[in-house]
This record gives sequence, C-alpha cells and structure tokens, in this order.
Amino acid sequence: MRIDIYSDTICPWCFIGKRRLERALKERPQPELTVHWRAFQLNPDMPAGGLDRRDYLARKFGGAENAERVYAAVRQAGDQEGIPFDFGRIERTPNSLMSHRLLRFAGERGDQDPLVERLFNLYFLEGADLEDPDVLVQAAADAGFDADAARGYLEAGTGLAETQNEDMRARQAGVQGVPTFILNGHYALSGAQEPKVLFQMFDLAREEKGAAE
Repeated sequence: MRIDIYSDTICPWCFIGKRRLERALKERPQPELTVHWRAFQLNPDMPAGGLDRRDYLARKFGGAENAERVYAAVRQAGDQEGIPFDFGRIERTPNSLMSHRLLRFAGERGDQDPLVERLFNLYFLEGADLEDPDVLVQAAADAGFDADAARGYLEAGTGLAETQNEDMRARQAGVQGVPTFILNGHYALSGAQEPKVLFQMFDLAREEKGAAE
C-alpha cells in the first residue's frame, strides 16, 4: 500500500493528521506500506522572508482574537494527540517552499518521516523559522541526513521546479486543503481524520489488492 500525503510544514492540522495516522498504523499495521510526503503551500503567494506573525493573523483571520478562536480547536485536538502547540513562540509565518524542497531532498535519500516530524516540532513547539537555511540544515542533520549535502541542495536551488510543479499538480487535481491522503494513487481523503476513518482507506487497499489478484 502506498499513501501520498499532501501537507504543509506550517499547517497544524497536518501535524495532527500525522499523529492520527501513526495511531491508526499502530492499531492496524499495514505490511509493505510506503508513505510519501508531498508539497502543498497553504500560502502560495507568501513573499520570500514571510510575514510578521501579527500581520499574517490579521490578513488570514482578521486579527489575533479571531485567530485565537480558530486555534482553540487546534490546541484541543493537539492536546488529544500529545502535541503541545505553542503558537505564541512563532514570530514569523514563513514561505514554506524551502522546507518542502528539503523534504524532497529527504525523499530522494531515504525516509522522510523523521524530517517531517522535526520540522513540525521546530515550527509549532519551538517557534523556529522554517525559512532560515541554518535551521533547515540542522533539521536535516537531526533527522539523520548529511548536513553539508542538505545545505548544498538548498543553496543550489535543487528541487525548486519539481516542488513547485508538485504543488501545482495537486491543485489541478482538486486538492484544496491539507492534509490530503491519496491511497494507491486512486482514493483521496481530506482532513486530519481519526483512525476509524483511516481504517476505511486500509480496507479499500485490501479490496483493491484482492481484486487484482
């Protein structure tokens, strides 16, 4: 079974969706499963360098008070998944393109999961700037990748066009929000779904495999 997950590194529901998928797989392991993290920018028009967090919240939610109401639900869901979101530590909302390129780097060299986990923790728990090359290179090193190779990849602009095209193709295919899970290239499931919903995806995969045999 293959799961492609379209997500953004600055999307809290994607972090929650990751945890719920992990719970689902712990309860119902799927042999020979491969998971691929795919690029989708929630803010494709975000300028390089990002925006001051207060300015971003004003533009997206109409101000800090409205944002707090929205994030209250996120915090509650995060608490249930063991994620202590600390939005107050975030000073800038970054353009997430470079972090997606780093995930492409990881995907070309091995398992993306440790890097995805590290990026989510850096942003949502530590308030790190995911547009800072030094932060990203250290994240790659923390996830077990060669720091010099990661820096060279980012500095050379490698993977830029491919990452942008991946995001564009997702939108053309109808992906409008994240996380979106694509099962075996055929079935799409949007949102940070609970394990009981994810189990339905697993069942579809078994049915598809059975029909093909």
